[in-house]
Amino acid sequence: MELPFAESWKIKMVEPIRKSTREQREKWLKEAHYNVFQLKSEQVYIDCITDSGTGSMSDRQWAAMMMGDESYAGASSFFRLKDTITRITGFEYVIPTHQGRAAENVLFSHLVTAGSVVPGNSHFDTTKGHIESRKATALDCTIDEAKDTQLELPFKGNVDPKKLEKALAEHADKVPFIIVTVTNNTAGGQPVSMQNLREVRAIADKYKKRLILDSARFAENAYFIKTREKGYENKTIKEIVKEMFSLADGMTMSAKKDGIVNMGGFIATRHEDWYEGAKRFCIPFEGYLTYGGMNGRDMDALAVGLDENTEFDNLETRIKQVEYLAKRFDEFGIPYQRPVGGHAIFVDATRILTQVPKEEFPAQTLTTELYLEAGIRGCEIGYILADRDPVTRENRFGGLDLLRLCIPRRVYTNNHMDVIAVAMKNVFDRRDQIKRGVKIVWEAELMRHFTVKLEKL
Repeated sequence: MELPFAESWKIKMVEPIRKSTREQREKWLKEAHYNVFQLKSEQVYIDCITDSGTGSMSDRQWAAMMMGDESYAGASSFFRLKDTITRITGFEYVIPTHQGRAAENVLFSHLVTAGSVVPGNSHFDTTKGHIESRKATALDCTIDEAKDTQLELPFKGNVDPKKLEKALAEHADKVPFIIVTVTNNTAGGQPVSMQNLREVRAIADKYKKRLILDSARFAENAYFIKTREKGYENKTIKEIVKEMFSLADGMTMSAKKDGIVNMGGFIATRHEDWYEGAKRFCIPFEGYLTYGGMNGRDMDALAVGLDENTEFDNLETRIKQVEYLAKRFDEFGIPYQRPVGGHAIFVDATRILTQVPKEEFPAQTLTTELYLEAGIRGCEIGYILADRDPVTRENRFGGLDLLRLCIPRRVYTNNHMDVIAVAMKNVFDRRDQIKRGVKIVWEAELMRHFTVKLEKL
C-alpha cells in the first residue's frame, strides 16, 4: 500500500487561537465597517487574509537571527543575503527594502513617470497603485482564459503575446519596462510557464525593452513549472528558478511570501544603471544601502528562507495543503479559480452570490458572510480592490470578483482546512438567502480596499 502524503516538517511551537460567538462577530464586523482588514487579530479564529509575513519560520531561520549584524553600514548580514540572492537568481546588484511595495516604490521612482505605460499580467494592488499614483497606466495583457474560473489550464497566469505585442507597437516610446508577476495573484494565484517567459523575453528584445519579474511567489511558480511543464520534471527547483531569472533584467520581491520572513523585500537586477538609479531613492525612502529598511537579523533569516524554500519538499508540502482544501471544496461543489494555485483558494463570488448585483460587491459580501459564519478571515480580490478608473472615476467591474483564502506557510493543519471547507459549505448552502451586498461610504483614492468603510444593505 502506498504511504499517504505527510508534511515535511514537525511542530516545535504553538500559538493559541480562540473561537467566538456569532453575536460577537456581528458586533465586531459592524465596528470594522464591514472591512475585515479593520478587525483585530484576536477577533479572528482562522486567518486567511494573506500569506504575506504570516508564515512560520524554520529552526534554521530562528538560529540565523542570532547572527544578525545590526551595523548601520556594511553589515555582514547584508552580504550573506546578497550572496544568497545572487546565487539563486544570478542578479549581481541587490538593494534590500522593508517589503515588496517598498521595492516597487524605490525602483518605480526611478523608472516610471507621468504618461508611462507598463504592460504586464494582472498587476497586483500595490504594483498598480505605484504605477497609477505616478499618473501612468498599468496595462493588463493577461490571457483571456484567466477570466473563466472553471476552465482547467495549467498556466492561467500567462501573458498573452499578441496583447503584449500590440501594447508595445502602440506605446513603445512610453514603456519603461514590462512586468510579469509570478505567480499571477490577481488572476487567482496562477503560474506563468517558462515558454511564456521566453515569448515575453523575445518580444521585449524586439522592442528593446527590459523585463521585471514581480517575484513574491517565484519559488511556487517554479514548482508548477516542474510539475506541469514538459521538460522540467527532472530539474531541481533551483535550476528552474535560475532559468526563470535568466530571462529577466531584474526583480522586485516581497520576501514575506516565498522568503518566509515576517518583514522584508528587495530589488535585484543585472543592470548597473538600474541599480544606480534606484540607489538615489533607497536612501531617503528606506535606509542605507546595506539594510534598506531591514534589520540585520531579518536579512539573515531571509537568506536561509530563500535557500530552504527553493527546495522541492518545502514547496510540495505547502502546495499540497492548498490542494487539500480545494478537494474539500470540490466535494461541496464550491466554485473557485481552477486549477488551484499555489498560495490560496480564490472562490468565485459571482457564481455563488448570483442575486447580489456587482454594484454591491459580491466578493466582499461573501468575505463578510464567511467571517460571520465561523470567524474565518479571507480577503476580497475583486471589484473593490480594482479601485476606480483614474480618469472616469467609475468602478472597474471588468475583472474577476473573488474571495481569496490565503494559506499561511506551515501555520495551520489540515483540520483547520476542514473547518474552512465546512464553513464555506454552510455559506454556500444558504447562498440564495443572500440577496443584498454592501455599499461604500468612504474610500481612499488608491488601494482603497485596505481602509474602505462599508455599510451592509
